[in-house]
Amino acid sequence: MMKKMIFWQLFVAAMLAGNHCQAQSLNDLFNKENIEKVISAVTGQSNTDMTGTWLFTGSAIQFESDNLLQQAGGAVAASTAEKKLDEQLAKVGITPGQMEFTFNADSTFTARIAKKTTSGSYTYDTDSKKVSLAFSRLINLNATLTCTSGKMDMLFESDKLLKLIAFLSSKSSNTTLKTIGSLAGSYDGMMLGFSLEKQ
Repeated sequence: MMKKMIFWQLFVAAMLAGNHCQAQSLNDLFNKENIEKVISAVTGQSNTDMTGTWLFTGSAIQFESDNLLQQAGGAVAASTAEKKLDEQLAKVGITPGQMEFTFNADSTFTARIAKKTTSGSYTYDTDSKKVSLAFSRLINLNATLTCTSGKMDMLFESDKLLKLIAFLSSKSSNTTLKTIGSLAGSYDGMMLGFSLEKQ
């Protein structure tokens, strides 16, 4: 009886999440990514296995509070901000396929943008869902992770993202960094970062 009840709870949650996940068919609705999102939402647990190589696919934006998205125009504002962030990241050479992170099981990682590679160590806190990145002892950054088995959003407070971009990209300019900073300043509680896909 309990198993049936859990199945129906997951089924209803999957149906309700269909619009959010932009499912186009039942196959899309019940694909592995969407099922993992529903289980995470119902149980409060996420399947966070960072090990492996993750390729940048686009910018990621998240508001610390869902209230902004529920307000009139909130979703449009998020979409517009994401597009602007994509444009600014492209100016510093961060485009799909040009940046990747490799997280190793021994808590070390490498980050690559174009031909520039740097390394460091990381720790992940399962309770806060935050990863701490130490880049060759030069800078330390914390990021919030939203992760399934194949996709991961790595989100930073805006000033931390600017620090990371300036550190990683040889093409970063004050103008681009200021534009990203002002973009974040336009919305309270907005986290900026990267959408990554496991290779």
